[in-house]
Amino acid sequence: MDNVQKSAVRLRPEILASPVYRQGKPASAEAFKLSSNENPFPPLPGVAAAVTAELGFNRYPDATAGALRVALGQRLGVRAEEIIVGSGSVALLLQFITAAAGPGDDVVYSWRSFEAYPTLVTVAGARSVPVPNRADGGHDLPALAAAITPATRVVIVCSPNNPTGVTVTRAEFEAFMAEVPADLLVLLDEAYAEFVVDPEAVNGRDLVGRYPNLVILRTFSKAYGLAGLRVGWATGPEAILDAARATAIPLSVTGVAQAAAIASLELEEELFERVSELVSRREELLSGLGERGWNIPVSGSNFIWLATGEYTDAAAQILWDAGLVARPFSGDGVRISIGERESLTPILDAADAILNLLPALHPAKAR
Repeated sequence: MDNVQKSAVRLRPEILASPVYRQGKPASAEAFKLSSNENPFPPLPGVAAAVTAELGFNRYPDATAGALRVALGQRLGVRAEEIIVGSGSVALLLQFITAAAGPGDDVVYSWRSFEAYPTLVTVAGARSVPVPNRADGGHDLPALAAAITPATRVVIVCSPNNPTGVTVTRAEFEAFMAEVPADLLVLLDEAYAEFVVDPEAVNGRDLVGRYPNLVILRTFSKAYGLAGLRVGWATGPEAILDAARATAIPLSVTGVAQAAAIASLELEEELFERVSELVSRREELLSGLGERGWNIPVSGSNFIWLATGEYTDAAAQILWDAGLVARPFSGDGVRISIGERESLTPILDAADAILNLLPALHPAKAR
């Protein structure tokens, strides 16, 4: 029986048919919450002090996030006008998609990738064109380029890819950009870029100002640990950013979020020590899983991917029973965030049980 409540008001059928974004499961006090790719470290004292100092929330924030844009521009070597700030990079993605694509237009992206992409495209009134990932969970950029038609208005490249963790190389991206029409908006979604250690991976900061149709998006939610404050940024040609600004919800980035982001930039050295520790835990986990017989994608993010396919729901239950709240994508796999060091051993133990569940020739098993 269909339990979805029907509305007497006429609503867009494509919106009603769209899946609602589901946040990762909450964790009990005894469990490790590894479902939302959050930074497990508490806020630095300097960031907490900046937040406390900005608690005069009876006043509106700076709608332009001017001070934050200046600080970011100085780091990137661009003018503040070439920076846009939003309430998380996902909000900025919607602004850019809405600015470029509407009814009758296509948005091309790899799949599986960030689960919000299909909904963002639908909200804009456009049509999704998902292109299957390679067998290793990475983007098939030649196939992505081949999917572009005269109806395409936006292409999204996610590196590292969420939820598989696989990065796009610099050479792959440059070859892709050489194939893309110059009037087609390319969004390089780098929400996890700070966790990348591969020198061959694409780095949007090296591409600033190089392409007239490229916008690079990042966030303070992950590496900087500001997930609860919702602040992200993008850089690209000013005319494209101006179009995205026209689609923004006014005053959506709070003064508290802006203050915390500025303080985080000033404390990057301390924050990136934490990032290095999370990378170390990731490598330890990847190594342990490989030794146990897993065929697992090389992650450049703060999570790892178990490609469990049809056994995903059972795998998630094994993790849950072990006190590990992961993020299952039914029929595809389980994403596990890198969290507390104490979580590594129970993850490996649960992974042994999951591996035993999989048949001998399952692709997630090493040959």
